[in-house]
Amino acid sequence: MHIPPNWGTYFTLIVSFLVFWFIFSRLFFRPFLNLLAQREDRFRSLSERTEQLIREARTDDDEREKRIAEIRREAIAMRETHRRAAEAEAAQLMEAAKAQTHAALEAARAKIESELAAAEQQLEAMSHNLGAELAVRILGRPVDGAGAGESNN
Repeated sequence: MHIPPNWGTYFTLIVSFLVFWFIFSRLFFRPFLNLLAQREDRFRSLSERTEQLIREARTDDDEREKRIAEIRREAIAMRETHRRAAEAEAAQLMEAAKAQTHAALEAARAKIESELAAAEQQLEAMSHNLGAELAVRILGRPVDGAGAGESNN
């Protein structure tokens, strides 16, 4: 059996489908698709911004590392300069101390030698006097030139 199409119902269904399609696309589909597009754009822009920030951070890290390396080189050079200056000053102070010690040692040696010479002269004079006095006591008489300034006991 053949049922003829009811063209009025068919046309009403097509029109109602188009009306509902229009209403649903305006109220639901387009806003939802716009929301998805906005979200995708936002994610894309955030991703680009993140990559840009990562590049900037790497550039800043490289710059900071270069500055730290430069500061370290300057600090090492400054420390080396100060160390050399301190070593030179220490060497100069050591030389001055050595010279001062040497001068003090020479002065002490000269003083000791002069005191030794004076003591030798005193001992020699005392030995002559004692020898003369001993000769006088042993001989019981004055010896030539012995006791010339001394009193006899």
